[in-house]
Amino acid sequence: MLLLCAWSLPCGAPASPKAVTARLAAKWPATSLLLEASEFIAEEGNEKFWQFLETVRELTIYKQRDSEHSYYNLILKKAGQFLSNFQINLLKFALSIRAYSPTVQMFQQIAADEPPPEGCSAFVVIHEKRTCKTNEIKKLLKKAAERPRPYVFKKEHKFPTLNENVPVVILYAEIGTKDFVKFHTVLSEKVQKEEIVYILRHYVQKPSSRKMYLSGYGVELAIKSTEYKALDDIQIKATNDTMEEEDDETGEVQGFLFGKLKQMYPDLKDNLKEFRKHLIESINNLEPLKVWELQDLSFQAASQIISTPVYSALKVMKDIAQNFPIKARSLTRIPVNQQMRNEIEKNQKHFHEILGIQPGEARLFLNGLPVDLDFHDPFSILETLKLEGKVLHGLHDLGIKEEAFSKFMKLQIHPVDDSYALDIHHSSIIWVNNIEKDHTYNKWPTSFQELLKQTYPGVIRQIRRNLYNLVLFIDPVQEHAADFVKLAELFYHNNIPLRIGFVFILNTNEEIDGNEDAGVALLRAFNYIAEESDTSQAFIAMINMYHEIKDGDVFTVNHVRNVLRSEFPHADIQSILGVDSEYDEKRKVC
Repeated sequence: MLLLCAWSLPCGAPASPKAVTARLAAKWPATSLLLEASEFIAEEGNEKFWQFLETVRELTIYKQRDSEHSYYNLILKKAGQFLSNFQINLLKFALSIRAYSPTVQMFQQIAADEPPPEGCSAFVVIHEKRTCKTNEIKKLLKKAAERPRPYVFKKEHKFPTLNENVPVVILYAEIGTKDFVKFHTVLSEKVQKEEIVYILRHYVQKPSSRKMYLSGYGVELAIKSTEYKALDDIQIKATNDTMEEEDDETGEVQGFLFGKLKQMYPDLKDNLKEFRKHLIESINNLEPLKVWELQDLSFQAASQIISTPVYSALKVMKDIAQNFPIKARSLTRIPVNQQMRNEIEKNQKHFHEILGIQPGEARLFLNGLPVDLDFHDPFSILETLKLEGKVLHGLHDLGIKEEAFSKFMKLQIHPVDDSYALDIHHSSIIWVNNIEKDHTYNKWPTSFQELLKQTYPGVIRQIRRNLYNLVLFIDPVQEHAADFVKLAELFYHNNIPLRIGFVFILNTNEEIDGNEDAGVALLRAFNYIAEESDTSQAFIAMINMYHEIKDGDVFTVNHVRNVLRSEFPHADIQSILGVDSEYDEKRKVC
């Protein structure tokens, strides 16, 4: 079970009259919760979407008559006919963060591009012809085939149909209204007669005048005002008194519950207000804490939250988290429950041993899946919850009881990315250069301090150290081997500070003949040249071998022979490449 909570993010002490509340407003107006709920249901299935529309045919009349909260509950009740309890909770979460508002607004913008006929709350578009009268649909359908078909997007709301080779009718309307019902009745009948393809797009004739406030985003405010303004002290005092009156109901300052004190001693209302004001001003004084006062501060914060009544615990936790600097001093006076301390320390030890979580770290797990808080947000978490919900629903349909769910959740059904580490000292690697010893790099500095100096983005600092290593595993006869060799050549000739090594994938048969196997021939020729000269010269010779290959050809023994004859005319090619070759080193190294 996962508990998800969403709340607004006020910056500043809630009890202070100088509190600041930050809200992010979108560029589009507030969208209808009914339309957003329909988009959520549409993702559960196209059939459920159209069934939901039948259920809410004229639901918007309740929007004008009932309160917003009642209308919201009515939407959830209607959606509950097609969703499970878990899906209803996800719908609540989606509506709280307005996850589907952009989708609704997308359809609104598409409608604006048509554009809508004047004075129409609902209209249809039939192959570039528009009307907001149902009795004109038949007329527009007659010559619809002669006009170009409209573009249909991937996630359109298409009424179930068996015939796609008929005119496309796009309805722009707000579901739950009388005009929508009027058009929907006519169009659905024509679909059943296989006369049209019916597509619905959301359209609200008169969008809300309210702003669309966004949730799920972090806000940081850096406020500094150096202006001096003349204000009416009487108005400020009246405003502050009003805010304090509101805060008195549930406010708690330094352990005093002023809401209850006010109820118990109504005759001391003014004195309590002054005392509360004094306490607030004292805690707002950000004096540094002593070292020993910081020792149990996290435990004291936890004690404060746990000792609070359940219905206020979340509010207290939010207040402490968002106003910690001014709350810290008052927290130092709270005694720590020893039983709670022991339990927390036990949990910290357990999480550190099992999950590697250090005390003070924040981690989020969803059914055992780690959720990276640096990359995930409430919207991606919502998608993850949907996927996990489908898995649990599938297990339930198979007859698996809830008691066994936890056992299935522990199974590693998700692929685990294996990470590999290469030992660069392994004897099977043939290094063609050594930055620390080769004369080519003599003029490069050897100090690691060079890493601290500025350089162009993407440029590797030239230091005479084997800091960067490139190891290429290649089968010499494969087509892509030439590309890897050319890449290594590019790095080598441009003096990139990169140590380059090769591991050749070859036939390990004892009696292999290099005159018949091109890969073995390459290795033996490479070892011969390295012994006669050095590995750098052997690498250059290998590059020349691959340059011998013409477009469309493959690497053969002849390419090896040609380079040996050209660069080492006195070499005994048969003894170098033959079965009894002395230059077979590193062919069978494990």
